[in-house]
Amino acid sequence: MTSTIAWVEVSLSIPREQAAVVETALQELGAVAVTLLDSADQPVLEPAPGTAPLWPVVQMRGLFPAAIQRAEVSLALMKVCGFDQPQALAWRDVADQVWERAWMDRFQPMQFGKRLWIVPSGMDAPADEQAILLRLDPGLAFGTGTHPTTALCLQWIDGQEFAGRRVVDYGCGSGVLAIASALKGAERVICVDNDPQALEATAANAARNNVSARIVCQMPEAYRENRADVLLANILAAPLIELAPVLMASLRSGGHIVLSGILEEQVQAVAQAYRQHCGEMNVTTQEGWARLHGIAT
Repeated sequence: MTSTIAWVEVSLSIPREQAAVVETALQELGAVAVTLLDSADQPVLEPAPGTAPLWPVVQMRGLFPAAIQRAEVSLALMKVCGFDQPQALAWRDVADQVWERAWMDRFQPMQFGKRLWIVPSGMDAPADEQAILLRLDPGLAFGTGTHPTTALCLQWIDGQEFAGRRVVDYGCGSGVLAIASALKGAERVICVDNDPQALEATAANAARNNVSARIVCQMPEAYRENRADVLLANILAAPLIELAPVLMASLRSGGHIVLSGILEEQVQAVAQAYRQHCGEMNVTTQEGWARLHGIAT
């Protein structure tokens, strides 16, 4: 059976600073979907709180009904972007398909450690009765478990006892680490982020997983924790170094700190920033990324 060409897609590479303007232009021109992709293989993980999670060069794609006037869209985008050559835009036909099925084929339940699973909506849970299920839909939000930095943290969480513990997820993003901690029995989890949308996403995901009563969302200026049992921070090396005094002051003596979002070559610099607070840290790596774990003195 031949697929019907129901859609066309235009793609263009732009500097990150133009992303918002071009996204708005695509929507105003009639795009039914806009996708942002990495145009230069530059990895971006959970961003520092308050920063935009975009690559230096962004590939923007707009999906339009097949009947759209390509020439009109091309001229409008060239004007917005300052392009003087139509070759800067690439068009392709997109066959009609069952989009929900395509999404389901791409994302499947993911296991972290022995018992912890992330299961997208509408999918069957694993048969293991001991499994701990975190319901979360992979999408544009960072921290859905698909990146090694998040996976490293989830693997650590899976192997720990959380019953009755106080936990901080600093730079919480989608709240995946906080929710996993709550599902494992944490008594209270404080989620901190500079981005109000991240806090909204965390609250929504906590409600979906029935752990809202133990999740507290805060902006950094309201954060005052000083006796946490566990602190999780999956952000970036530079803010981890800068935040070392704040993060370590959050922990009680003997509390655990878990840092990720660190390239292997950045391990020593990050570890040095925390050495006076927790001595030597354990390092675990995956696909070029690292997780550090230490215990507060």
